[in-house]
Amino acid sequence: MEERTKIVADFAELSEDEAALPGSGGGLSVDIADRMIENVLGTMAYPFGVAVNFRINGRDYLIPMALEEPSVVAAASNMARLMREGDGVRTSTTDPVMIGQIQILEIPDMEAAEKALSEAKPRLLELANQQDPVLVKFGGGARDIVIRPIETEAGPMLINHLLVDCKDAMGANAVNTMCEALAPVVEELTGGRVLLRIISNLADRRLATAEATIKKEAIGGEHVVDDIIAAWAFADADPYRAATHNKGIMNGVIAVALAAAQDHRALEAGAHAYAAQSGRYRSLSRWSKNEEGDLVGVLEMPMAVGIVGGATRTHPLARLSLKVMGVKTARELAEVMAAVGLAQNLGALRALVQEGIQHGHMRLHARNLVVMAGAEGDLIERAVEALIESGEIRFDRAQEIVRRLKG
Repeated sequence: MEERTKIVADFAELSEDEAALPGSGGGLSVDIADRMIENVLGTMAYPFGVAVNFRINGRDYLIPMALEEPSVVAAASNMARLMREGDGVRTSTTDPVMIGQIQILEIPDMEAAEKALSEAKPRLLELANQQDPVLVKFGGGARDIVIRPIETEAGPMLINHLLVDCKDAMGANAVNTMCEALAPVVEELTGGRVLLRIISNLADRRLATAEATIKKEAIGGEHVVDDIIAAWAFADADPYRAATHNKGIMNGVIAVALAAAQDHRALEAGAHAYAAQSGRYRSLSRWSKNEEGDLVGVLEMPMAVGIVGGATRTHPLARLSLKVMGVKTARELAEVMAAVGLAQNLGALRALVQEGIQHGHMRLHARNLVVMAGAEGDLIERAVEALIESGEIRFDRAQEIVRRLKG
């Protein structure tokens, strides 16, 4: 652990205090925690690791990941190694535009209401931008209004979408404030009643894309390429498989999100809603074969992240994560997270079509079991080998082995 910390500290030019943060529990004091949420009793730590080998748009990254599941960091790092040729993972993002929704009920004339909102668009955008002059100063702010009539079980409604460029913020507070300010004017224009004024977590205008090519020789041959494509096609066609397939992508994305104190619930909700936009829940990724027979993967998904405000700036370890990654904008963070999601997806697919997903998982599970059973130091690896050789990866068997090895 000390050697890893030194490597990361040298790479990211960390101070001694910064380098000591992960090993000291992350630096989140109870006082800070007590200001973040309600009824605080203490804090809860997760393992904080780092994914290696990532080359994104020609630049090398070390990527902090926080999670409890074994094999995720290893799989992402291993697949990043296979993706390193050339520029490695190629990524891009759209503008960081979030959607605020204003729900309008009891409209006397739907057509007249739509026309009134359309004609008042400049006035509404100006009013929205008055709510956050700092965002506007940095080049962000309300950009457009989209009007959507919908039919529901509770009758017809008009939904006013406010599109806001949030720059380096996730944007929930800014967008919600703008929607609140517009509500009285929207009621006046439509003659209806505004009910909800809230951001949408389906951030389908704020997308991150990652793409990589993996040489067939590196992945195990063209037959492995074909099997990975067939495994992806299963997920794209069947929602039962797609749910687990996309969960594997989110293993990587959410681990980085936790390390950087992002709103991971919003990311999950947006990703799964985006996967179902066609009317059927599908894979977030796409895998194919190029003319040379090499494997090509593409991941596109909403990525509403920020590097200013909120817990990202409150949590000491989140600030450290951003420094280790060296990200300078929210768009760059989104691209890094998409790259990790793609690598994680490839790791799961490769494991499934080759040795099976349990092979790596069970070795790590065996390690956890023997430690729980009381193994320490050099005894851990001996106990792991004995437990695996027994073919019974269970806690009671781990206890027997540890007791025997201890004499």
